[in-house]
Amino acid sequence: MKNRILYVEDDPDSRELIVMLLKSEGYDVTAVEQSADVIPLARNERFDLFLLDNWMPELSGVELSRTLRDFNQTTPILFYSAAAYKADIQEAHDSGANGYLTKPSGVSELTQEIARLIAQSR
Repeated sequence: MKNRILYVEDDPDSRELIVMLLKSEGYDVTAVEQSADVIPLARNERFDLFLLDNWMPELSGVELSRTLRDFNQTTPILFYSAAAYKADIQEAHDSGANGYLTKPSGVSELTQEIARLIAQSR
């Protein structure tokens, strides 16, 4: 059975690229554009990892991470964002994130971190 990732990214080009990459690595990816769409999916379906952008309209990745942690403390949360300030990274970790990669991290770094976090959560 494929590992399932819920990915939220407001930039369509970035979203499409990462979805293609993760699918080529054998992941089942559900991608959404708006952070508001994440909560209903996360409540009603099982995912092995949440992959979040940080700077988004509506809810930020940090706000989204906090909301996810209100009802799901076990599924790993990985930020993949261009927000590279130390304060952004610290806020993400404080919100319950298990990891933070800044764009443009290499493809292998992203897939290795995803695999590590999923394996660690089992």
